[in-house]
Amino acid sequence: MVKHNNVIPNLHFHKKYCQSSRGPLKVKLALNQATRKKVRRLRRAAKAAAIAPRPLQKLRPVVHCQTQRYSSKVRLDVVFLLLS
Repeated sequence: MVKHNNVIPNLHFHKKYCQSSRGPLKVKLALNQATRKKVRRLRRAAKAAAIAPRPLQKLRPVVHCQTQRYSSKVRLDVVFLLLS
């Protein structure tokens, strides 16, 4: 029985980098995060240069949102219609 208004314990254990009875516990580290970011940016630039006059994504029309609350906002629609 819990007494009083105490915090429910939610333990966050430290990650283990050492050997255990089940073998080495691996911890995945993202030390190459900045490098991957740079590579992604360079790939996007190379792709844009390769298809130079064309856009990278499909063209999407700009439409106003439907409800009264959001009708002043502008968003990209899904597909071109014959009406537009």
